[in-house]
Amino acid sequence: MTDTAQTEQRPVPVHEQVHAELREMILLGHLAPGQPVTLQGLVELLGAGMTPVRESVRRLIAEGALEFQGNRRVCVPVMDAARFAELEFARLALEPRLAEEACHAMNAADIEALKAIDLKLDQAIESGDAAAYMAQNYRFHFALYGASGAQILLPMAESLWLRYGPLSRVICGKYGTLNMTDRHEEALSALRAGDAKAVAQAIRDDICEGFQIVRSTMNWPAEIAAPALAGSAGAQVAADEVN
Repeated sequence: MTDTAQTEQRPVPVHEQVHAELREMILLGHLAPGQPVTLQGLVELLGAGMTPVRESVRRLIAEGALEFQGNRRVCVPVMDAARFAELEFARLALEPRLAEEACHAMNAADIEALKAIDLKLDQAIESGDAAAYMAQNYRFHFALYGASGAQILLPMAESLWLRYGPLSRVICGKYGTLNMTDRHEEALSALRAGDAKAVAQAIRDDICEGFQIVRSTMNWPAEIAAPALAGSAGAQVAADEVN
């Protein structure tokens, strides 16, 4: 048996399975911003042991996807206008670049696979299925970005989506999916044409429109200065308390 075959058959460690499940719950908005949940509640929800759940929570606190509330409770952080402005700035800095790099690497089969995801996304929008919309929208973007082969920017983009997903799901659940427009078709057309700059612009427009929908729904001002970036000390203290 080759080393590759052995690697493919090696099971994923339990703690990584638990982390992937909890991360996906946050990413797709199954935990609402500000909704407190106990560590024991997560253990029961995930059907896992306390140790892997606690480890995953520590990692997600460090990533900014969860906050410690005391008394063994955590929650998804509540988004405010200033944080939202920072998040938009960061996504606009990273994701168009990832899309541009992906354009150089994708072949016709890759583009057709991306189109198939977008068709499922359109079906979710038409049927009003917010959960499916969230899942397929994420799949589209990260199937695209993943083709870039970026080692640093891709994990950074994934981390930003952990911050964006919960609030986006609230908006979808409250107001439906029909208003959730996208620029995926423009991106696909640009990919077929091999126009990397146009792919980047389509993704840039897609991000801007998505943020505008959320911003207008929350009645946040269009222009707001982001506060000075806080250090990581608070996150570290919270992570220590979960131990």
